[in-house]
Amino acid sequence: MGRSATIPDGKALAARRRAALAERVAGLGFRPGLRVVRVGEDPASGVYVRNKDRAAKEAGFDSATLQLPEGTTEAELLALVRRLNDDPAVDGILVQLPLPAHIRTDAVLDAVDPGKDVDGFHPVNQGALALGRPGLVPCTPRGVMLLLEEAKVSLSGARAVVVGRSTIVGKPVAALLLAANATVTVAHSRTRDLASECRRAEIIVAAVGRAGLVRGDWVANEATVIDVGINRGADGRLVGDVAFGEVVDHAGAITPVPGGVGPMTIACLLENTVQAALGRRGA
Repeated sequence: MGRSATIPDGKALAARRRAALAERVAGLGFRPGLRVVRVGEDPASGVYVRNKDRAAKEAGFDSATLQLPEGTTEAELLALVRRLNDDPAVDGILVQLPLPAHIRTDAVLDAVDPGKDVDGFHPVNQGALALGRPGLVPCTPRGVMLLLEEAKVSLSGARAVVVGRSTIVGKPVAALLLAANATVTVAHSRTRDLASECRRAEIIVAAVGRAGLVRGDWVANEATVIDVGINRGADGRLVGDVAFGEVVDHAGAITPVPGGVGPMTIACLLENTVQAALGRRGA
C-alpha cells in the first residue's frame, strides 16, 4: 500500500490561530462580545458550548452562554435574539443547534442580525457566499478550507466530492471549493452509486453524520479526505463519517475524528466574531 496518509492536526492549527487572534484582540482596545444561546440540555452540544466559551475567554473576548430551559417558547427565544441584536456590547450571536422540536430553527436563525451572525447561517450571509461576495462564512466549511490549505492541497482544477448537502456544511463548503476553482460534485442520500462518485475524487469532504459511511475502497490512492462527521460509535467513542482505518494506508491525507475539523470550527467562530466586531465599527 505504500506510506500512510498525512494526518492534518486540526487541534494544533486551531491553537496557533487562536493564539494569533488573542494577540490581535489584545491590541484592539475593546473586547469582542460573543453570546451563545442554548435552549435545553442536548448533551452533545453541551461539551461544544463549554469549549466555545473557554476558547473565547482565553482569546480575551467578553463571552457568555445564555442557557434557557427546554420549555422556552419560540416567541421568548425570538425576543431574546432581538435584544441581543440591539445590544451594542454584543458583536456576535450564536444560537446553538439543535433547538427543541417546538421551535422553528429557520425562524430563529433568520431573526439574527446578519452582521452579528457569526455562524454564517443567515440567508444574507449564505447568499453572499453563493454569489462570491463578502460576508460571514459558516465556521465548519471555513475550517475545512483552512485544513486543505494546511495540507498543501492544490484545489484549482481538482475533482472534489462533497458528501452531504446541508446548509450548515455541504452547500457552503461546495461554494468555497468552487470559489477556489475546484470541480465540485455534491453527493447526497439520493446519489446513484455514491462509491463510484467518491472513487473519482481527488478531494472528499464527508459531512453526512453517518458513522463509517465512506469505506476504504471508495477512496482513491493519494486522495485527500476531510471528515466532518462526529458520531458516537457502538463503544461510545467518537468516530467520523469515514472508515479511518480502511483509508489511512492509501489516502494522501485524512483528518482524524476527534481532533480534525472540530477544533477548527471553534477557531473560525472566534475569527468571525472579530470580523463582525470590526465590521460593526466600520473597520
